[in-house]
Amino acid sequence: MRTCMNVTPGERVLILTDKATRLVGAALSRAAQEAGAEVTLYELEDFAERPIHAVPSSLERVILRSRPDVTFYAATSQPGEISFRMQLRPLFAASNPKGIRHGHMIGITPALMTQGMRVDYQRIFEVTMRITDVVTQAKTIRVTSPNGTDLIAAFDPALQWVPCHGLYHEPGMWGNLPEGEVFTCPASCQGILVADELGDYFSEQYGVLKTPVTFVLNNGRVQSVQCENKYLQREVENYVFGAKNADRAGEFAIGTNIALTTLVGNLLQDEKFPGVHVAFGDPYPQATGANWSSTRHMDVIPRQCTIEVDGQRIMTNGVFEKDILPPSPTE
Repeated sequence: MRTCMNVTPGERVLILTDKATRLVGAALSRAAQEAGAEVTLYELEDFAERPIHAVPSSLERVILRSRPDVTFYAATSQPGEISFRMQLRPLFAASNPKGIRHGHMIGITPALMTQGMRVDYQRIFEVTMRITDVVTQAKTIRVTSPNGTDLIAAFDPALQWVPCHGLYHEPGMWGNLPEGEVFTCPASCQGILVADELGDYFSEQYGVLKTPVTFVLNNGRVQSVQCENKYLQREVENYVFGAKNADRAGEFAIGTNIALTTLVGNLLQDEKFPGVHVAFGDPYPQATGANWSSTRHMDVIPRQCTIEVDGQRIMTNGVFEKDILPPSPTE
């Protein structure tokens, strides 16, 4: 509450949670009150039955009336709700002309509050900004992994790399928590991507996959999906081929939370794990500058990535090269 979001006495904090996540929502509320903030806390089920596909008018009125300085979304992910969550961002922004700071915590659990949230965020900031410096001018990045990933992503210098470092202290700043990544919209992706974890509602349903899902990409779009679990394969196919641009690579990201040691099956934290993740669907155009969009967004995570930026290796089997990272506090 204080370190990541810089909540100060007298500020207005709005927290949206749900019944399944009310323990975390209540903890956030207490922490905001201890920081001296005026807090309002609501559960999504108070406004509509789940899943919610569009912002209910009653919730819209509550948000606009609250005029928050800081907002949190700490709730589970349910099928079809991504369009609802995408509608919240401009609504939050409209609620306070001075700008808000937002902590997005989709799928947050008590376990994640004791893992990815209990790290040195000044260190995560330093690592994230160092990796941002390395990739900002990249023309191509190659990603390989022991289980078959071999992907080459190309980049357009007109599209922005966005550092997500976890210190959101200025109006208008927005990020996921737990944090630690840098992302952009790739111009194109070509090759094979073998995923050990999937995003959106798949994360909560499947966790770390027992049978990896293989994506074959050509010219930035998914050409085919393969998985030994044919039910899961059909589910993924329905997702990526079931909406406009949902098969298009919209995000290429490098996780920078070096305090994490293993995937836990929750995308909110696992996409920050050191390595690469790619998302099919919406490219966050308001942040990256992409000129297209989608109503869907599914992250996919391969493990033990080796990353080469324009031929320079920055990671081997999931471990950043020592000369890439800033010195640790003990060095």
